[in-house]
Amino acid sequence: MTIAGLLPFYRWDLALHIISFTAWMGGLFYLPRLYVYHCQVTPGTAESARFKVMEYKLLKYITIPAMISTWLFGILLILTPGAVDWTAAWWWTKFICVILMSGFTGACGKWRKNFLVDANVKPERFYRIANEVPTILMIIIVLCVVV
Repeated sequence: MTIAGLLPFYRWDLALHIISFTAWMGGLFYLPRLYVYHCQVTPGTAESARFKVMEYKLLKYITIPAMISTWLFGILLILTPGAVDWTAAWWWTKFICVILMSGFTGACGKWRKNFLVDANVKPERFYRIANEVPTILMIIIVLCVVV
């Protein structure tokens, strides 16, 4: 199903989708890095409290709103006539990566809640490795769309 009335707004929608995705990626690049640094401080200290505030604000005010707007503008793109070739493998690969990225965002939220109550059990190395996940997914997504 497509909506012909969306066609005149295609470029605006595409631009807003890219802007939203860029903001979402910025949040996902930085949040696991904050967790790496948070692992290096003693729970219950003022420094730990500062990380909790930073993590909360990054997730709630930037990352999640950017994820939601990426999805909304992406859905509008899907509904625009001619924007998606449903038989193309690139589209389905991108879609799977976006779902994985959304799941990773949810995992970041869960990890934040563990830090919030000083119940983090994951080592610093875990977050260093997790920090690479959004980069890998972003590379796949961009290659799917551009190439």
